[in-house]
Amino acid sequence: MKKLYSLIFVFILITGVLAGCGEKQDQSKQENKTNTNKTEQAAFPVTVKDALDNDVVIDKKPEKIVSLMPSNTEIAYALGLGDEVVGVSDFDNYPEDVTKKEKIGGQEINLEKIISLKPNLVLAHASTAHNSEAGLKQLEDAGIKVLIVNDAQNFEQVYNSILMIGKATGEDKKAEEIVNGMKDKLASIKEKAATIKEKKKVLVEVSPAPEIYSPGKNTFMNEMLKTINAENIAGDLEGWAKIDQEAMIKRNPDVILTTYGYYVKNPAEQVLSRKGWENVNAIKNKQVTDVDSDRVTRSGPRIIEGVEDLAKAIYPEVFK
Repeated sequence: MKKLYSLIFVFILITGVLAGCGEKQDQSKQENKTNTNKTEQAAFPVTVKDALDNDVVIDKKPEKIVSLMPSNTEIAYALGLGDEVVGVSDFDNYPEDVTKKEKIGGQEINLEKIISLKPNLVLAHASTAHNSEAGLKQLEDAGIKVLIVNDAQNFEQVYNSILMIGKATGEDKKAEEIVNGMKDKLASIKEKAATIKEKKKVLVEVSPAPEIYSPGKNTFMNEMLKTINAENIAGDLEGWAKIDQEAMIKRNPDVILTTYGYYVKNPAEQVLSRKGWENVNAIKNKQVTDVDSDRVTRSGPRIIEGVEDLAKAIYPEVFK
């Protein structure tokens, strides 16, 4: 009988210990949850230094965002903030969901429209900030936080744009993940490009004949071509330059890429039938391709996909 009482006592003791452990675990989970919430809340306010060296203080995670530039919009969506975006520019077209958003203007922004949307944050852009300085000041006077994102001209600056918007919206971790993924993909592209023995000469046309413009030195496109081990035959020109057709014919590009497919019907066919270019290698070998302008010019998360598009168009045998 004593043995039976002893077993019952041990059973009760064990049950009590387990119950106590369970309570402690539940309490611990609750405390962890509370601490996590505190950590999330502690992320704000944040101070973000924008492209004009302004310290922008954001008090809480933005619930409504207006984007004045397509690249900013694409970054916001990549950060998982599509629902928070309530207004976009007239030029926005990606992702498809932006077609459902309120439009706030193109070259001229509609200040009244923006204010009526009651955003917590407006994502402006350094490329247009000086031209719309008075308008942006009016938004700030209305109590709206305005973050001027840098006009990225190389890969590092694109990464900085993503990290800046990530910090301003409380999505630092997601921003870092996106940037690391982009870096990894770019490294893979560079690794393949390093195997190329014979560089191809490339002409990029960003506008059609008769006034053909091409990216020269000190442009992002020129850096992208260097990244994939291609020779930009307009690389000695400065910036986005109008080319001399006779000079380019003499330089005899192996590949011609166009980026104006949105505005011109059948751009490749137009280039292939261009008078005076019949003996150019790219024309003779029909190496003319129109690439998606947005993917190769927008300084956002898809820019590395744009590099890959260029690589596949120039070196299809390497980048399959």
